[in-house]
This record gives sequence, structure tokens and C-alpha cells, in this order.
Amino acid sequence: MTNPFLSSEEYDERAHALYDEGQYDEALALLREGLALYPSAVELHVGAGYARLARDEFMWARRSFEEALTLDPEHEDALAGLGEVLLKFGQVEAGLRAYERTIELGYEDDVDLMLQIGRALFREGYVEQSLAYFERAVQHADDSAEAVACIGYAQHRLGNDVEAMVALRRALTVDPQFAEARVYLANLLYDAGDLDAALLEFEKTSPEDHWDELGIWRLIELKKSVYKLKDNDGELKPWEARLVELAGETDAIDELLAEVEQAAMEADEAAHATEQGQLETLGSLLTGLVGQQQGGEHSSDSESVAEQAGAPANTHDGSSTDVLMADSDTHRVIMRDGTVFEGSWEEIVQALRDARDAGRPLDEYMAIEARRFYGATGMRVASHAPEAFIRGSADAGMLRIVR
Repeated sequence: MTNPFLSSEEYDERAHALYDEGQYDEALALLREGLALYPSAVELHVGAGYARLARDEFMWARRSFEEALTLDPEHEDALAGLGEVLLKFGQVEAGLRAYERTIELGYEDDVDLMLQIGRALFREGYVEQSLAYFERAVQHADDSAEAVACIGYAQHRLGNDVEAMVALRRALTVDPQFAEARVYLANLLYDAGDLDAALLEFEKTSPEDHWDELGIWRLIELKKSVYKLKDNDGELKPWEARLVELAGETDAIDELLAEVEQAAMEADEAAHATEQGQLETLGSLLTGLVGQQQGGEHSSDSESVAEQAGAPANTHDGSSTDVLMADSDTHRVIMRDGTVFEGSWEEIVQALRDARDAGRPLDEYMAIEARRFYGATGMRVASHAPEAFIRGSADAGMLRIVR
């Protein structure tokens, strides 16, 4: 419905409120209504750009930001929005130039803008560049726990865990209630093997502070170990309830995708087994032909070829076929440290679990490792089935499948 008495500023304010509530469709509709009345309102074009960006409509977002910059070439929010869109299109140099332009225009002291640019770079994988903008934010607001913590996140992603922990501790000194930084610090301490310090930090958090299962599993594990708690101890109940809440229920689409993925894996495995069998048959045939030429063991070429081609299937009453089928069910993986595991997919995962965390249920182990791999590589690894877990781990570079 048209609001003829609203000014462009009022359209912008109302749309901004909707955007902050995550109502991107409603915000965009209001902005388009405003632009129909005020086509030269820069802020409405910028707002439309960010609403489009939130809806993953990158081409339209780019158009909105460019229209805003046509009206005001020095608009800092339009430059930041355009930079993010350009990164998504792979136009990295142009995106970085748009960001650098905000510095040239004197917006380095705009802490929120520096954090926005830093986060966009961080999300797209340009971590070193993001760190520079986080550091600018801290230079102008050293009392911003959020800005200081962002330095910690970037340092961790760059592999500088000591610097990361220093930054996170500093952020918690500024704001002891900053739960996100505390959970992050606790996980870093755990990964570093400082379990006492990790437990100390974890115990300063509440179940609602956690948005990832990994930290909760680690807290439960440490509590059981240090305080000798039983599995059904009441102290663990709130944490277990939070785990259930985070896991949620698998909806129909998730189940369908899992079934499709499993069917594709089974088809791929069957094709691989067939191909392997054909190669071994061909190898036997060629070996027979070479033997014929060297020893003259057979009286005619046709008899030799037929006899050798049939050998693999008929020798020992079909045992070669059994061997091929057995091989197709046996797999071998090599870990990054050179350790080799062999067996069925489930047996390999069980062996991995026993080597790292014996006694933990297999599904729990896969979920925890998948979270750890995501933290290390940024790649999501499926944990609903052993085969999907192993293949996902290989895709993430954590191991290599050789058979």
C-alpha cells in the first residue's frame, strides 16, 4: 500500500528496521515503493542493494549500489556494498579498490564500516585483508570487544593461535560477558591441549551461549573426566538438552538429500567395481597372449584367446569372482601422517574412532570430527553415514582414499 505522506528518510528508516528484523522481502518492497516516489534518493538505492544482497540477488544488488554511486560517488555504504558484490563475482581487485576508496575518503574511523568490510572479506576467504580492516577498527575503538575478537578470529584462521588467544583474552577483558569470544577461546585452548584452562572457560558459559555442538561435547567430556560424572548426572542435563535443540529434527528434504547422496555413492562404487573387474579380465587375456607367443602352449590362436578370456570367471569354481566382490567391499585410506586404515567404510571409521577417542559412539565421533574438520578447512563434512564421512574427509584433504 502506498504511503504518500512518507519522506524518503522515513522510507529508509522503516525499511532499515525491517532489514534488522530479517524481513528482507518486506524491506525491499518498501524501498521500491519509496524509489518510485523518490528515484534520486541515494539511501533508498543503498538500502535496496543490501536487501538484494541479503536475498543473494547479486546482480540486482550491484545495480542498486552502482545507481547509488552514480548519484553520490563518495557514499561509503554504497562503496562497501559494491565491494562485497564484486568479491562474490570474483572481481577481487575491483572489490578491494572499492574498499580502499572508503579509506581514501577518510572513513577509517567509522568502526562499524571497518568491521562490515572486514567481515565481508573474512567470509569470502580473504583473511589477511580482513585483518587489516579489523585492526583499523581497533585503532579507533580499542574498547570494542567485538572488534578485538574479530582480530582473534582472523589470526586463528591464519594459523596464528597464540596471537588469536591473546586477542580473545583481551576482548574478554573489555567485555567479560562476550560469550562468543569465550566459547571460541575455550575451543582453541582445547585444541592446544590445555584442557584445564579450556574447562575453566567453558564453565563460564551457559548452554544458550553455544550455537555449535562441538564446544558442548567437549565441555561434557571434560566434566565427566575431571569431576567423574556419570552419563546420567543431572549437571549434564541442560547441556544435553541444548545438544538436542541444536541438532533439531531432520526434515523431509534433508532425508531425501541423504538418500540421493547414498544412492549416488553406491552407484559410483558399483561402477568402480565393474571397471576393476573388466581391467583384471583384460589383464589376464593379455598375459595369456604373451604366454602363447613365448611358450607355444596352445594349438590355435582362437582356442588360446577363448581359454584365457574365460579363466578369471571359471578358475576354482568362481572364486575369482568372489575375490573381486570382496575387494569391492574393502577400502584403504591413508591419513595425513601416513597411517593406513583398511576395511569396510564402517570398520575404517571405527578404527579412526578407536585411535582418537575410543569408547565414544560412532555417530558422535563422526559429528565431532566433522566439526573439527570444518574449523580447520572451512569445508563441511557429512557425518550421517561412514562412507559419506570418509569421502567428505577426503574432499576436505584430511585423508586420501586409495581403494
